[in-house]
Amino acid sequence: QVPAQDSPEAKLGSVSLFAMTSQEFPDDAKIADLVAKAAPGWFSFEYFPPKTDEGVVNLKKRIERMKGLGPLFTDFTWGAGGSTSELSLSLTSAAKNEIGTVANMHLTCTNQRSEMCGEALDACKKVGVRNIVALRGDPPRGQEKWEAT
Repeated sequence: QVPAQDSPEAKLGSVSLFAMTSQEFPDDAKIADLVAKAAPGWFSFEYFPPKTDEGVVNLKKRIERMKGLGPLFTDFTWGAGGSTSELSLSLTSAAKNEIGTVANMHLTCTNQRSEMCGEALDACKKVGVRNIVALRGDPPRGQEKWEAT
């Protein structure tokens, strides 16, 4: 599955990571190992996937610039119910495999298809992303209850 030419994923030069099967990438360093060796004062940057194509292009440029500040890793959030799943995966992969940062991805595990978690983990493995924060996540807007997947 190839994204539309003007989609955020296409702007990153990526194909759908859920569908990616041919190319595999080496694993990233484990953040726990990096933290254990890091001097006090280390930091990371957390990014939320933008809502527009222009925002994706700008974010990728910002990540490239901010890499020069020396973060231990970059971190990408996952929208409620998997709403940004493809873009979160694309950005995490781009940060790791194109920009050269150690990447971490949030994976929200509620209010989405149960298969989505497994698909996301498979996609992460294929692109060498091994740092994942699995979260319950927030309930959908207007609801007080979480639904486990």
